[in-house]
Amino acid sequence: MSILVTGAAGFIGSHVAEALLARSDEVVGLDNFNDYYDPARKRANVQAALSQPGYRLVEGDVRDVELLDQLFRDGAFDKICHIAAMAGVRASIARPQLYEAVNVRGTMNLLEQARRHGVRTFVFASSSSVYGASNPVPFREDAVVTRPISPYAATKVAKEVLAYTYHHLYGLNCTGLRFFTVYGPRGRPDMAPYLFTKWIAEGHPLRQFGDGSSRRDYTFIDDIVSGVVAALDADLSYELINLGRGETICLTEFIHLVEEVVGKEAIVVQEPTKPGDVPITHADITKACQLLGYSPRVSVRDGMERFWAWYQREVIQAG
Repeated sequence: MSILVTGAAGFIGSHVAEALLARSDEVVGLDNFNDYYDPARKRANVQAALSQPGYRLVEGDVRDVELLDQLFRDGAFDKICHIAAMAGVRASIARPQLYEAVNVRGTMNLLEQARRHGVRTFVFASSSSVYGASNPVPFREDAVVTRPISPYAATKVAKEVLAYTYHHLYGLNCTGLRFFTVYGPRGRPDMAPYLFTKWIAEGHPLRQFGDGSSRRDYTFIDDIVSGVVAALDADLSYELINLGRGETICLTEFIHLVEEVVGKEAIVVQEPTKPGDVPITHADITKACQLLGYSPRVSVRDGMERFWAWYQREVIQAG
């Protein structure tokens, strides 16, 4: 198959592209290498894919309609895997217009291209943040998601609604994957698994937001990739599907786990909870198991040990 992967230089997108190439799909990766974090990290992320004959990298933005027009005229894509987005709950509060422009209008631009060029399947990244702070746990896909508590979450809800509209009007197969706190090698440097590892390894104070009781459903990158690839293969009509581990760990426990993995004690500094943060994320993964054959295999401890091995090799030794 020929598959367009947006956000192909990012954490999740680069891993998805490599998995598709490994099974001989042709991949066109689209990324604008923005500076949300160091673009050099993203350049490093795509090096393995660039060595593959079935890969082409296009530097561009999902907001650029002219670029997308040319991209779709040049290539006949069987499927789209749309992962590009402005990430981060807290950053979205400071720059809501940017998040709307990239996450909502960028998605609309791609849906329009899919409609015009007869692409049959559109798989896109949503987020556990759509559930807000008031839904019962574990979160089920049929929960009401009309109360997002950050602009980032609101843009993810909007993407799901737009995708349904294009499915209804044009028969486009759309699957929205609600990711739950993805971590692992090449992970985003602004997220807790990376930051806590860095702070503990370097002996810097670890900023703990809240009293440590908040809980997260951490999901290892390999498990997420397996779900994304399965969704691309499934050609479902319209579905929203949780991709998580299906288990939670509280913040205090997670810090202790990172201490054990790194082999050093954290210098914990407690700070107030940040606006937009939710007290818990917990995925009900029944639907993913039934529709995608999804079966997460990597425990948080195993995943963090794998991440620490990568961090030592690629960050400490290389830096």
